[in-house]
Amino acid sequence: MKTQTFPYIIIGLVIALSACQKGFLEQKPDQALLVPETLTDFQSLLDNSNSVMNYSPYLSTISSDDIYTPSNGLAGQSVEIQNSYVWAPVIFQSTSGIDWTRPYQQVFYANIVLDGLKDFKGAASITQLNELRGAAYFYRAFAFYNIAQEFAPPYNPASAQADPGIPLRLSSDVNDKTVRSTLRQTYEQIIADLNQAHNLLPANTAFKTRPTKTAADALLARVYQTMQDYDQALTYANQSLQGGPKLLDYNSLAPSAAFPMPVALRNGTDEVIFYAVLINNGMLNGTASLTGIDTALYKTYSGNDLRKKLFFNDSGNHIYRFRGSYTGTSLPFSGLATDEQYLIRAECYARTGHPEAAMADLNALLQMRYQTGSFIPLTASGASDALGQVLLERRKELVYRDLRWTDLRRLNQDPQFAKTLVRTVKDQNYTLAPNDNKYVFPIPDEVISTSGIQQNPR
Repeated sequence: MKTQTFPYIIIGLVIALSACQKGFLEQKPDQALLVPETLTDFQSLLDNSNSVMNYSPYLSTISSDDIYTPSNGLAGQSVEIQNSYVWAPVIFQSTSGIDWTRPYQQVFYANIVLDGLKDFKGAASITQLNELRGAAYFYRAFAFYNIAQEFAPPYNPASAQADPGIPLRLSSDVNDKTVRSTLRQTYEQIIADLNQAHNLLPANTAFKTRPTKTAADALLARVYQTMQDYDQALTYANQSLQGGPKLLDYNSLAPSAAFPMPVALRNGTDEVIFYAVLINNGMLNGTASLTGIDTALYKTYSGNDLRKKLFFNDSGNHIYRFRGSYTGTSLPFSGLATDEQYLIRAECYARTGHPEAAMADLNALLQMRYQTGSFIPLTASGASDALGQVLLERRKELVYRDLRWTDLRRLNQDPQFAKTLVRTVKDQNYTLAPNDNKYVFPIPDEVISTSGIQQNPR
């Protein structure tokens, strides 16, 4: 991991970054301390991976059906976690919500770099400038996309022009007015940023925390899949898999290890394309003995499926703790990896009438996941059958990867795959129906009161 401390950014500025609105920052530090001046400054800002740049929101994972915790496991968690787990009408209490503030902090840092490089007069090569700009565009797109998965409605092509999106901060000026774009504008901006990133980024990097052209392609594939544009998702999944990323053979891993996956940093596994983790919290940490995966999901793994041994540890009381993070540590991975791209491409093949190609990709992945000599290639009777099998394996492969919430939002729009979520806490049942308003998180009240933007209905 490439991590540096950027001395120019003062913590007081970042506390209220979510609103990015005049009046929200009651005390502003000296502007001269905020503007980096050298390429080293810009790179240091983007390399702040340990505390800012390489993090994803985590409450959507808490709300998804990936996880299970008993009542006593939930009792010691923060109010935001408890509310998210039962899909409460109110999520955020005394704080403004780190799932909102952290991604907008990433946007702010990216905008500082982009604004600073516009008028940069120092000595620099075109390659240096391009890589910095490309990284800034990538990080901004990554943040916008993550914000939209919690704080904007699921993307529906028929209504995206009218549905509310998120505030698109395209300048580092904190006095710019905060307004919500439409959902279509939100995704158009994400795509535009990623296209810019692809054109500017290098093919390779020494650090998994820095983006590459492959990372931009992989994120574009994810974005287009979220938009249900499967032709474009197929195009970018294909591009992301050309010539570089490889699949990890799970037969080479040790089930007896506390965390069996290779440590992703520095370049511990070729399967990781871009390194990111969920915002730190005790509930999803790989050592949290009272939090595991949904027991029904656990039962879908066969005995010869190495994921059953490598991903999970039986903590007792039917709690199967997840330990298969692609970070190789207790931190849940939320970045980009080759296996996701195989599954995106397989789904797109199935949806566009190419079931044989879908099953070829699925089998290529599963062959690396089953005990050597035990895997029998899957077959499909047609495109619909292929799609069902791909989505099941997607569910099993990408558990705890910050993808399930987005999948639920997308797949709930198809009655064939819609799912009602049910949880019981202290003998009280909680239900989340498909397409419920609670699939969109409320924007923190502090942001609403200072900016006047539209709140999400709950």
